[in-house]
Amino acid sequence: MRSRPQRKPRPPLNRETLNELALAYVGRFATTRAKLHSYLVRKIRERGWGDGPAVDLAALADRFAEQGYIDDAAYALSKSRSLTGRGYGLRRVDQSLRVAGVEEPDAAPARDLAQADAVRSALRFAERRHLGPFASEAVVDRKVRERALGAMIRAGHSFGLARAILDLPPGADIDVEALAEGGG
Repeated sequence: MRSRPQRKPRPPLNRETLNELALAYVGRFATTRAKLHSYLVRKIRERGWGDGPAVDLAALADRFAEQGYIDDAAYALSKSRSLTGRGYGLRRVDQSLRVAGVEEPDAAPARDLAQADAVRSALRFAERRHLGPFASEAVVDRKVRERALGAMIRAGHSFGLARAILDLPPGADIDVEALAEGGG
């Protein structure tokens, strides 16, 4: 068994290399100020800091936002569109935005979008999972129905909307407005 050759330790970061790392990161990934900040903290922890006093990472992230490299509101809208398009609900969108560190003013339009698309998103989820009107046969087993309801709730949909969709018989015509009014 051959041992791996030891890697040469990477030099500690300085202001220039930290700026290059940050620029490469925002060039490669859609990100937020908070995600960039945590990435840079991790890199400093891994490689160390060798350039005098510590750099203000929040100011660096703010500078990148001012230059247009980072846009938390655009990130939030993109994330909301992506999640609702895959069938996830408002609570799941909220959770994702909190994890990404998107603050309230930037997250509000994304939440509004998820709320406006709640019924269509829940129907996409039900279709993907073959639930309610998309099932091949009516569910009579209570435990199977409870699991389906739990899956829809974990996907971020409201209890009322999930129940209303699961109450639809297989192959039923779907009235989106009625579900929006009654499903909550």
